[in-house]
Amino acid sequence: MAVKDKYAIPRARFPEQVGVDSKEIKALIEDFEENEIEVHSMMILRHGKVAYEGWRNPYSPESPHTMYSVSKSFVGIAMGYAVEEGLVTLDTKVIDIFPEYRPRKKDKNLEAMTVYHLLTMTAGKDVSVMSDKKKEDWIKDFFNSRWAFAPGEGWRYISENTYMCCAIIQRLTGLTVREYLTPRLFKPLGFTRTPFWEVDHHGLEAGGWGLFITTEELARFILCLQQNGMYAGERVIPESWVKLATGNLVSNDQYEEPDAKAGYGFFFWRCALENTYRADGMFSQFGYVFGDYDAAFIITASEIIEDKARVAINRHFPKIFCKERRISPKDACDDLELSPMPVLEAKKRSTYEKLIEGRKINFLKNPVLNAAGWPLSMLTLPVTYMSAEKGGNIDNVELKFSENECTFTWDEGKEHNTIVCGMDGEYRKSKIRLAGIDFTAVSYAAWENENTLEIWMRPLESICERRIKLTFNGDNVRLIPESSPSLSAIAEYLSSLVPAFIPNAAVAQLGQKAMMGLDKILEFPLFGSME
Repeated sequence: MAVKDKYAIPRARFPEQVGVDSKEIKALIEDFEENEIEVHSMMILRHGKVAYEGWRNPYSPESPHTMYSVSKSFVGIAMGYAVEEGLVTLDTKVIDIFPEYRPRKKDKNLEAMTVYHLLTMTAGKDVSVMSDKKKEDWIKDFFNSRWAFAPGEGWRYISENTYMCCAIIQRLTGLTVREYLTPRLFKPLGFTRTPFWEVDHHGLEAGGWGLFITTEELARFILCLQQNGMYAGERVIPESWVKLATGNLVSNDQYEEPDAKAGYGFFFWRCALENTYRADGMFSQFGYVFGDYDAAFIITASEIIEDKARVAINRHFPKIFCKERRISPKDACDDLELSPMPVLEAKKRSTYEKLIEGRKINFLKNPVLNAAGWPLSMLTLPVTYMSAEKGGNIDNVELKFSENECTFTWDEGKEHNTIVCGMDGEYRKSKIRLAGIDFTAVSYAAWENENTLEIWMRPLESICERRIKLTFNGDNVRLIPESSPSLSAIAEYLSSLVPAFIPNAAVAQLGQKAMMGLDKILEFPLFGSME
């Protein structure tokens, strides 16, 4: 008999058993599909039970998923433990913890900046999103950044505020945030392993991004918050801190969308719906708590326009909640599965296979991309642009073919990887390591025509798919890169956010123009030849 996991969230037999309308779940799924919102997983919780859960193949319950800024909410809770244990207070001056960065000439803003300011995004430091994390000392970069406003006199979403909270915890405890959270949060929630978290050059967590956990691990965290810090009958997070951290502490009204300007706590966002808040990450990673409905909603996705995803969610929440009903499971709405991801279908094989089998393909480095610090990688830019270790400079490519598979081997810097690609319309899984991160890649290959081979590689822990086309002309090879979602769509969305962070209209307009066309620069073809 299998041992029951006491930490696993109980499952309802069907959604209506815990007051969730299965027909509305179906309408939500259809809404996502009709609006081309790429969902990877979903869980709906009510009354402490899972009412619905679904994963979009090839994503699965076992696969960790990048959380982007949902990571911040975990750091907010870590700071709560530090305050509860008397290591620091909300009024502690940040520069007092890092006195070696105090300048000779007194900086009144620096002397005023507190832990509270970091937690609420009111610190005032404006760390550039273009800062090269591969080169910079991240703490030094934070203190050397310009002031956007005096501490407490504005609000600006700066991920490095969260990183500084991680630095504070390490400075005060000698532990990384993961080490600090393991006995306090991860183990009490039943995490079976310490989660991976991207780090700086000194092993300190990025904080504002870079946490990789499974959908259920996120659901356990969100359920613990929903239950005011209780989980599996035990006190995990101080109740007072949950209420404070998730409350409406500061205004963030420079946005237009209601859920984006409803207020901010300690790395948690308030929602326009009363008594509702969320952990929120780029590409629409969300963990909602609906306080008036004893419910939560967890989603991982790849939708860059978060407003679009949140508006779709609001079309179905809270009306998705209903009275508990005693009906037969067969009377509940069926067909609630998330549709699988697109596949690269099998096509006619090429005679080029014999010509290129096992030969090395060497590619020229792009000097512009290398100078910018963004060399082309088999990982897409959103995966690597904030990383301390970047991939890039694809080289030493080798292809081998069998009846239904193609192996693609390549180098990026010191990293050497091989993926197996299905050529029969079915993906193959491969373990790879790029940019200092371990991934499980699912991959396909197919000949677009006689001399162009297409390869799709999706790292399951991430949100984007790399698609490349290798076009052969004798011994000459051209590699054409693409992303899914496209880099042009990502650039267009990011350019729309520029005015919220740059008050000067003329400068903001220049920033927006600079954003557009990035895909043509950052995904420029590579040229190579076969040995």
